[in-house]
Amino acid sequence: MKDHLPFNPAVHLTIQKTLMTSLLFEGFWDRWIAHGMEKETVAGLRRKVKGVEDWVEYLAERARSYESQAEAAQDELHAEHAFRMAGLHYNLAQWIYPEAGVQKKHWFSSCTEAFDNADRKAEDTIRKVVFRLDDKLCIGRIRKPERPRGCVVILTPMDSSKEELFSYETDFARLGFAAVSFDGPGQGETYLQSQLKMSRQTGERFVNRVIEFAAAEFPGLGIYLFGTSSGAAWAIWGSRHPKVSKAVSVSPALESDVPMPDYFTERLSYLLEEPYKRPLPDMRDVGQSSPVFLFHGNRDVMVKDEQLHALYDKLPQGKRLVEYEDEGHCCNFKLHEIRQLSAHWFLEDEK
Repeated sequence: MKDHLPFNPAVHLTIQKTLMTSLLFEGFWDRWIAHGMEKETVAGLRRKVKGVEDWVEYLAERARSYESQAEAAQDELHAEHAFRMAGLHYNLAQWIYPEAGVQKKHWFSSCTEAFDNADRKAEDTIRKVVFRLDDKLCIGRIRKPERPRGCVVILTPMDSSKEELFSYETDFARLGFAAVSFDGPGQGETYLQSQLKMSRQTGERFVNRVIEFAAAEFPGLGIYLFGTSSGAAWAIWGSRHPKVSKAVSVSPALESDVPMPDYFTERLSYLLEEPYKRPLPDMRDVGQSSPVFLFHGNRDVMVKDEQLHALYDKLPQGKRLVEYEDEGHCCNFKLHEIRQLSAHWFLEDEK
């Protein structure tokens, strides 16, 4: 990693704001704990980190520990999980860097290598796949159990990647579904390898393309969408596609005057075609959607109850809504339950 980008004061300031937020606000970590990070690791990170080098070194050390556990595991299931946990820690190491520089690429490469190792241990069939969006590659993965009963397309929120959400595909595969997940514009490998950034128009083309890709891969199976946050908004938008049977939307990000934290707004500016303009879908015409199942946390500070209820009222027949009194944005600590409920709902009309 000798070829570092020239020092960029703006990038440095964004990283410092991110680190400060992670140290001061416990809720910052809900997302990572929900996706598999151990609370002890979070506590150690908050205790020891004084700068970006500490962040990366601590997480890389934990990742290497999981890789050692995987190599010593006596069975494939434990080895697979340990490799995925290694990948999750490498993923958080790369995440701290907002722009596609050498450090981010290096740690993301370590993340994908750990996931490749995990895939080789998995009982399900897992393969990496690509499609072209305009002249650029979008990079994704398919996890397929032996006899899938449907296909779930996982729509990843901005500032995340398919590897971070590995528990989504694992749960859906265990519940009998093929899982298709792509890094979209401004996300993961697609951002790093193709330099594809996000806008509303690019997002529309991406969502339509990934739906058509999944339908072609799994002809004859129902195509279901599942998304959280901005991915949840795109799941509702995508539910209008004729090949989509149903969609689940967890805490859909909506246009509002609620200010985002500075660190988050600045991070997104590196991923967007138009910096500081949130690329959310047009939600004015949702009346022609396939059935949508909404999940909402009443402590969500980004999506107010009244906003969510107004959206729900616009949805067509077949809609459902579950609210959690003690959950915030993304209902992080109910996600496993939500995936279970979603899988049951996807198939409840089967004869």
